[in-house]
Amino acid sequence: MALPYEIFVGLRYLRAKRRNRTISLNTFVSVAGITLGVAALIGTVGIMTGFKEDIQSKILGTTAHIIVQDRMKDGMTDYAATTKQVETVPEVVAATPFILKQVMLTTQSSAQGVVLRGIDPQREANVTELAKNLASGQLADLGKPVKVNLPPPDDPTGPPQPSEKPGIILGKELALRLGAFVGDTVTVVSPAGPISAMGMVPKIRIFAVSGIFQSGMYEYDSSLAYIDLAEAQKFFNMGDSVTGIEIKVTDVFRANEIARRVEQTLGFSYGARDWMQLNRNLFSALKLEKTMMFLLLVLITIVASFNIVSTLTMIVTEKQKEIAILKAMGATSKSIRRIFMLNGLIIGLSGTAIGIPLGYAFLWLIERFWTFDPTVYYISKIPVHVLGEDVLLVAGSAILISFAATVYPSLQAAKLEPVAALRYE
Repeated sequence: MALPYEIFVGLRYLRAKRRNRTISLNTFVSVAGITLGVAALIGTVGIMTGFKEDIQSKILGTTAHIIVQDRMKDGMTDYAATTKQVETVPEVVAATPFILKQVMLTTQSSAQGVVLRGIDPQREANVTELAKNLASGQLADLGKPVKVNLPPPDDPTGPPQPSEKPGIILGKELALRLGAFVGDTVTVVSPAGPISAMGMVPKIRIFAVSGIFQSGMYEYDSSLAYIDLAEAQKFFNMGDSVTGIEIKVTDVFRANEIARRVEQTLGFSYGARDWMQLNRNLFSALKLEKTMMFLLLVLITIVASFNIVSTLTMIVTEKQKEIAILKAMGATSKSIRRIFMLNGLIIGLSGTAIGIPLGYAFLWLIERFWTFDPTVYYISKIPVHVLGEDVLLVAGSAILISFAATVYPSLQAAKLEPVAALRYE
């Protein structure tokens, strides 16, 4: 089967004659512009996606996929039966109760407001990555008393005496701020204490640091601490109640759908929020930033498309006689338009075909050779991940812009009258 003659004519027009090398240079510049635009888009989208997924993995390593709380009451009293009921929901991997309160941690040298979580050490590892994030200590030891040496309560200046205190796990940055490490003691101060004649009296208790965790997220490492669930109930006078239940599911991207199933199973009085809702502001900002970067870099491809317009316009000017001869031989205006649209598509396809692997090479070089000090930046290298749908979007945008740039020159070529072009030949 013979190929349409428009293809052969279009390819021939992209190669200039010896007397006019400007068209060949413009063709090269047009292809190079599309190539750089596509490579820049692939690189930027790959880095933005990599950062989003890195933050997502760190968030999901510290927080649960779904949080269930009682809408009608401040706490949840029947949490044991509710936890078992939640675990029967399809695609729920594990569930565990938790307590969440704001307190003040103090040492001799510093004080810091933090979020204190009461957890079940035996079940927490099934829901979050806390056990894997521990830089020192063991999660199983959280429920065991820690032996420390403290001065007698009636004589602060007296010699230290052996004592047992409940354990607490601190974030790495929080431990550095407080100057407290494994084996040291910290004082937990809760503003919601008993009420006396003088007003509400803060509740104070000493805990011993039994572990240090590092999640990779500064916000968590600097403002989060863990204690045993039973100790939290006792300290906050919550009796046999908890703040809620945290859940792990099989597919994090279907957490919202699974959360609705959990609500249907438990009834109207319980509300379930997935990790995307809990971190909506952060992920909305990342999505908006990625979209804006994509739109800004598309402008590079649009600028490159002006080279296509100028190249095709020059070809039309130089090839007026050839176009007139083709029309005189029976070529229709539609065929002439196809020739020049094909030229633009060839430039766009060539630039896209070269730009995609160039973008991948750029990302490989960044990931391989651009390293950071993790103690300063919390990452050792720039995270990179290119999604297939992003590549298709970039390629489609580049080709569509290249095709749009051919509309005006091809229409001008199709309007050319053979008689006017050949009059002075």
